[in-house]
Amino acid sequence: MALYLVRHAKAGSRGDWQGDDRERPLSRAGQEQADGITLLLGHLPISKIYSSPYVRCVQTVEPLAKKLGIEVKITEALAEGDVFDEAIALVDKAPKNAVLCSHGDVIPAVIDALLHRGLVIKGEPDWRKGATWVLERKKGEWAKARAVPPPAG
Repeated sequence: MALYLVRHAKAGSRGDWQGDDRERPLSRAGQEQADGITLLLGHLPISKIYSSPYVRCVQTVEPLAKKLGIEVKITEALAEGDVFDEAIALVDKAPKNAVLCSHGDVIPAVIDALLHRGLVIKGEPDWRKGATWVLERKKGEWAKARAVPPPAG
């Protein structure tokens, strides 16, 4: 079983954004990264796509969802902030070949928790925007993970 944990693509600067940060969209470079993520995952048998409700996360996986004809399921479990327990629960219950798009605070916390449960990282970690973590199960437990670098953008 594989699960794809995607950090949202590049968005405009948090400091320059006027208004609710939940509404901050992808930058042009982020839109290019979202297209690259679609190329990376679009040929796989993706079962479901989950996203944080933040616009930049939704926009990261929308091109993939459109290509595959899959609805993006919005969940607060992947939002920024104090949702760690909910995020781990979603990772554990998500169907095989699901894509989950989240943030730079959530993804490292999830990977760290899984490391404490026996997960092994193959290769170098990559926490950059647009990076995709491929997590694999063995006998029902998270066994290994590898980071795929973000697409150019």
